[in-house]
Amino acid sequence: MTHHQLCIQRCFDLANLAAGKVTPNPRVGAVITYKKKIIGEGFHQYPGGPHAEINAINSLKNKDVLSKCSIYISLEPCNNFGKTPPCVDSILKYKIPKVFISTIDTNPSTMGKSIEKLKAAGVAVEVNILKNKGRKITQGFFSSIEKNRPYIILKFAQSANKKIGVANKQIWISNPLTKRLTHKWRSEVNAIIVGSNTLKIDNPQLNNRLYYGKSPVKLLLKRDGQIPQHTAALKTAGKTIVISELNAAKVNYPNTSQWFLPFDNTLLNSILQNLKKEGLNSLLVEGGVTLLNSFIQQNLWDEARIFTSTKVINQPKSLAAPILDGKLITTHQIGDNNLSLIENPNK
Repeated sequence: MTHHQLCIQRCFDLANLAAGKVTPNPRVGAVITYKKKIIGEGFHQYPGGPHAEINAINSLKNKDVLSKCSIYISLEPCNNFGKTPPCVDSILKYKIPKVFISTIDTNPSTMGKSIEKLKAAGVAVEVNILKNKGRKITQGFFSSIEKNRPYIILKFAQSANKKIGVANKQIWISNPLTKRLTHKWRSEVNAIIVGSNTLKIDNPQLNNRLYYGKSPVKLLLKRDGQIPQHTAALKTAGKTIVISELNAAKVNYPNTSQWFLPFDNTLLNSILQNLKKEGLNSLLVEGGVTLLNSFIQQNLWDEARIFTSTKVINQPKSLAAPILDGKLITTHQIGDNNLSLIENPNK
């Protein structure tokens, strides 16, 4: 890697410290260098709080040196007044002469305007350093703007003979290591959804218990609204949303709300639009097979994370795993499970 790429990579590392914590804002990291040495850094830590550039600037006791420094940022600095002033104005205020950016902010309120403002003031600007990685860091933010929906991740485990489970029976395919990894993913997304069969058979808690960080908002698909009191997801910390048909029974549990939606071919899009309104820009689909196939059939997915075990399922009423027409990005061996990361080329 070049020096510029290494500094931008450090921005990504910083940004990832806020995974799942800053929605609906993007996660952003920034570093400040003097004579090619990092002397300040920061990241956006919570919604409404100082942005990465401001935290990096404020990490310096002697701000006089900024006029001789470079700043590296994983995303184009903001150009508009929101809950905080424009970051581009702070860069100009301290006369930072060089700005290096991974990717342009596609939010219409910014979208290159900050870069134009910096250049007009005589600041040297370089863009698109590790651009694809930069977009990956802020994938939920970009998806909300560009696709008008959350970034959607499908996750499931399958046996060696491509079975996802057995009808009306709980069966474990993943191992303790992959289970922990799944909890890490839960800490990084804003919401998680399961269908009614998974809710009934597996009774999942749907929270993050095995990794650092928060738990996602839990979405439970229950057409009739009849959620038993013993439902584990109702007892774990965090918000729960029950999604039911228009005339379904009303739920009345603590920290639980309900969306009444038509259970037809518009259901998934309606859910996604509601998530966007709530400021939730990433969704993990954990099953079951009917729900996963519905997202696949409507081409409502961005990536899939599939664990394939060495186990074989030959029991009666075994369920075939979903079939994806996607691009294999990479694979990892995790104990007796092989993890495949697949991207949707038609998203």
